Amino acid sequence: MRQLQQRRLGTGGLEVSALGLGCMGMSFAYGPAADRTEMIAFLRDSVERGVTFFDTAEVYGPYTNEELLGEALEPFRGKVVIATKFGFQLKADASPGWDGLDSRPETIRKVTEGSLRRLRVDAIDLMYQHRTDPAVPIEDVAGTVRDLIAEGKIKHFGLSEAGPDTIRRAHAVQPVAALQSEYSMWWRNPEAEILPLLEELGIGFVPYSPLGKGFLTGKIDENTKFDDTDGRADKPRFLPEALKANLALVDLIKRFAVERDATPAQIALAWLLAQKPWIVPIPGTRKLHRLDENLGALDVTLGAEEIREISEAAAAIPIQGDRYTEAAKKHLERH
Repeated sequence: MRQLQQRRLGTGGLEVSALGLGCMGMSFAYGPAADRTEMIAFLRDSVERGVTFFDTAEVYGPYTNEELLGEALEPFRGKVVIATKFGFQLKADASPGWDGLDSRPETIRKVTEGSLRRLRVDAIDLMYQHRTDPAVPIEDVAGTVRDLIAEGKIKHFGLSEAGPDTIRRAHAVQPVAALQSEYSMWWRNPEAEILPLLEELGIGFVPYSPLGKGFLTGKIDENTKFDDTDGRADKPRFLPEALKANLALVDLIKRFAVERDATPAQIALAWLLAQKPWIVPIPGTRKLHRLDENLGALDVTLGAEEIREISEAAAAIPIQGDRYTEAAKKHLERH
């Protein structure tokens, strides 16, 4: 098994590979689910390449992504870290998607038991609240997780897409090991308030969509067509006119990639890794050659001047289109 660079999330001793693997797309949101046997082999190959941090959630499928990871990673129990999440109210018929938010203490406990069973583990390494639930005080959420940690069912507590006030209040009840939120060259909102707060409190940061849902790899343009089961199909940023305008950012990344004999994906990930030593991106892929490409970013070291130049040039490019539709924002951008 290859040894990758390691990074720490939080102050509670949680150590993971400097790049993790986002597993959602294997079962959910990026077109039809991949072949299960192929994904089991892929996940095991990922471990052999040194990846020790895997991200899933109850809602991915629902259930099927956790079940996939449970089977694939069972031989590596104790050698890998699996993060999962609670917080969405699933549909009554267990079809893809959700019917709202639900972080009531009894729901957290129920989800935890289900996740333990599906992941085939004795304790969940990192349990995130998937989205802030305005109907449940964050103190009650953190308190429930604190109790589950005391019971040995969860090891570390995380939040996803939470705002500064929520993070502070949760952390005061149960130390937060990691915040997972979108962060990349084309979504830099966390830089204003979130990154300074995490540094102050000693909380790790796990950027999802670090490659802009594939856009920053340079493989997508205004002519790209998305399957109806692909979650990008209706996102404003992925509509043809927005894609066309946003290609200016990809062109910038490509220019730096040529200079460093790297790929655009490697430059985008190296830039993220260089922001803070406690940032662990989780790019998702279902292809081994893409995983190898992403892991190659760990060998791309950007100097301070290069980071400044890339950051300033990227900031000067106006990004077109929102992350989510107005309807989706109700559940996905609550803080």
